[in-house]
Amino acid sequence: MTGGRFDSSYHAPVLVDEVLAALESAHRVIDCTLGGGGHSLALLEAGKRVVGIDRDPQAIVAATARLAMYAADGRFRAAEGTYADLVTDAAALGAEPFDGALLDLGISSHQIDDETRGFSFREGAPLDMRMGGAVGRTELATAADVLNESDERELIHVFKTYGDEPKASRLAHEVARRRANRPFVTSDDFVGAIRAVLGARSGPGDFARLFQALRIVVNDELDGLARALPALRDRLAPGGVLAVIAYHSGEDRIVKHAFREWSMSCVCPPKHLQCICRGRPLGAPLTKKAVTATAEETARNPRARSAHLRAWRKAAAED
Repeated sequence: MTGGRFDSSYHAPVLVDEVLAALESAHRVIDCTLGGGGHSLALLEAGKRVVGIDRDPQAIVAATARLAMYAADGRFRAAEGTYADLVTDAAALGAEPFDGALLDLGISSHQIDDETRGFSFREGAPLDMRMGGAVGRTELATAADVLNESDERELIHVFKTYGDEPKASRLAHEVARRRANRPFVTSDDFVGAIRAVLGARSGPGDFARLFQALRIVVNDELDGLARALPALRDRLAPGGVLAVIAYHSGEDRIVKHAFREWSMSCVCPPKHLQCICRGRPLGAPLTKKAVTATAEETARNPRARSAHLRAWRKAAAED
């Protein structure tokens, strides 16, 4: 067990042992969510070559400094940008296929702890939540923009789909009512709206869930994941492994459905009498169900409690 050996002041990576087991056979790995470099460090210590991607320039600086020794011997390099956009960029990542890929979705401990980034619901935090200089394909720049500029139907979708909120309609209406008098600027503004709808018993769990919903929209996380998964699959060499750690039910659902569809030999509509699709599975899942953290790890790192790891192996040879 690695324990907290790969933790840093920037971030504590989750499921490190499980990731190493899933990518055991890989030699050249793309770490699509570099963060503080914890997973990359574990992979490098296991003898692998790693290319790390992150949209957060602060993460690139921290991880590059931490992994400088491996960069010096040519086994590590980093690229700044969103994995959804960079994974097909041969200029940034090279044309050579990878035989391992890792996605650790969500945000780093550093991003949460840095109040200027606006990822937390701490009192007075700005409603920002941008992971980097770019915000994907969304036209909205910050979480404040989502709350102040989205119409009620869009807010209902955000709170219901990404926040699993049963009172999404009431919350959207409350946001619209409040912003008519004063725009949303800080975390206090949104917390006040949540409490007005969910009542005095609402607490950190509710705030975390609904703030996360805003973050997903600001950073185009679910759409970006859906675009990136097939691109990552195609960048894998035959026999390569894709491992994904998800923290949100929407993320995990996208990954589960993608791995399931890729593992089917036929994806033709039911009414087709004869197969006209690819006619073969593209690979097979390595995990029958999501792998979760041990009680020991969750006690050390509570963030690991919601982590779900799934892994899939590409077919060994193309037909």
